[in-house]
Amino acid sequence: MERTIYEDDHEAFRASVKEFLDREVTPHVEEYAEAHALPREFWLGAGKQGFLGLEIPEEYGGSEAGDYRFNAVLAEEMAKVNMALASCTGIHADIVAPYLVHLTNDEQKKRWLPGYAAGEILGAIGMTEPSVGSDLANLKTTAVRDGDDWIINGSKTFITNGFSADLVVVAARTSPEKKAKGISLFGVDTTKEGYALGRKLDKVGQPESDTAELSFTNVRVSNDDLIGPLDTGFISMMQFLPQERLNCAIANVAHAKQILLETIQYAHDRKAFGQSIGNFQWNKFLIAELVTKIEVTEAHLDQCVMAHTQGKLTPIDAAKAKWWTSQVQNEVLDHCVQLHGGYGYMNEYRVARAWRDARVTKIWAGSNEIMKELIGRDLGF
Repeated sequence: MERTIYEDDHEAFRASVKEFLDREVTPHVEEYAEAHALPREFWLGAGKQGFLGLEIPEEYGGSEAGDYRFNAVLAEEMAKVNMALASCTGIHADIVAPYLVHLTNDEQKKRWLPGYAAGEILGAIGMTEPSVGSDLANLKTTAVRDGDDWIINGSKTFITNGFSADLVVVAARTSPEKKAKGISLFGVDTTKEGYALGRKLDKVGQPESDTAELSFTNVRVSNDDLIGPLDTGFISMMQFLPQERLNCAIANVAHAKQILLETIQYAHDRKAFGQSIGNFQWNKFLIAELVTKIEVTEAHLDQCVMAHTQGKLTPIDAAKAKWWTSQVQNEVLDHCVQLHGGYGYMNEYRVARAWRDARVTKIWAGSNEIMKELIGRDLGF
């Protein structure tokens, strides 16, 4: 079906993103995978094109698009290359950026945003901890006041961009007696004494994405590094999580759709028993089901994008989009592997990598089980 939410400006932006990816990124994805990270040249190139500043005001080097559909286009085009690319750029430009734009003061904006938009300062967000996972209200990392400074101790894990980041937005407990209402956010420069990288994590999929453990041992930050009012970090995280989950949903559908299109072409080209494998009734019916499922999911997701563009997307609707699209993606890609037969299990085929890369989407940004819990609570259970 024809998609109706994007206008000429969005499609022109899409063309520019695609041209950049075709020219500067796709030829190097194998190198990215081997390095287990995106090189700084990628970030500087994306920054030069204006892709990292969609949330950032023009006075600080961004474009401040003011229209989330541009973010959605960027996520879609990145995901068509691979999920790791969408994940890494999403964390930087779509997930961390709102914290730096909406919660910082003028001095912090001048200090961080120009380099952030240019790709000179790479961002990550330190929420998840080894013993906490999705239960952000019970995180263990602490920030204790010491005069005008704060001393941070704790650890984070599964941090996307964590190994390469220059600036990490860290959630820490500043008022333990207040529980969830006693969490604050800090912008931590990764050159600070006491900040240390653990392992670059060896994941099942998405090798292009650098994912790290972080530790904080008496890391001293100033009150000028506090992001937003004291003890409002949990509220802020809940405020920005819907956009994170929507970003994930957009990448889920775009990624699965691209691999399905490639699988359809494979089903035309691959011959067995004297005909294309797509001509066998089981395969034909299966592909018909997969195409329909993707198009129906995409239509619903487009409405979520429009709702968010208009400031109307609720956290519950974002949770629905996140769990459903990740479930659909994994179902579609599993069938795509099956349609490729033995070749679908070979790493040299994109379908195998895509299948592997997609599995985590049912876990990150809040597991699908947590999403269903949120939806169930909203229904009064």
